[in-house]
Amino acid sequence: MRHRVAGKKLNRHPKDRKLLIRSLLIAILEHRKITTTLAKAQAIRPEIEKLITMARKVPTLQQIETATETDRDALRHRRAEVFRRGLMELGSNKKAVHRLLEVAPDYADRPGGYVRITKIGMRKGDAAEMTVLELV
Repeated sequence: MRHRVAGKKLNRHPKDRKLLIRSLLIAILEHRKITTTLAKAQAIRPEIEKLITMARKVPTLQQIETATETDRDALRHRRAEVFRRGLMELGSNKKAVHRLLEVAPDYADRPGGYVRITKIGMRKGDAAEMTVLELV
C-alpha cells in the first residue's frame, strides 16, 4: 500500500532521485522552461513551488538598506537563513540560489501555482508522455 507516502520514486535509487530532482530544479531556475517527462514534471512541481514560496519572503537588499538600524540585523538574518536553505536544497549552487532570489519577487502577488505543466505529446523512442515545465 502507498498510504501517506510522499513523492514519486521515478524508478531510481534515493541518491540518484535526489540528484535528478536537484538538477531539474537548477535547470528550471536557470532556463525558466524545460522539457521533461510527465512523471518528472509532477515530481518536481511541489519542490520548486516550496522554494519559490520560501524565497518570496526574503527581504531585498534595498529593503535592508532602507530599514532602521534595529530591523537591519533581523532582515539580514532572515535573508541569510533563506540563502542557506536554498543552498542546501540546490546542492551549494550559488548561481541557482541567486537566480531563485531574482525570480521570487515576480511572484509576490501570486498566492501559489508558480509552475505550469503543458503536455506536448509522446516521445518517439519509448512513447513516454512529454511535457513542458515552465515558470508562469
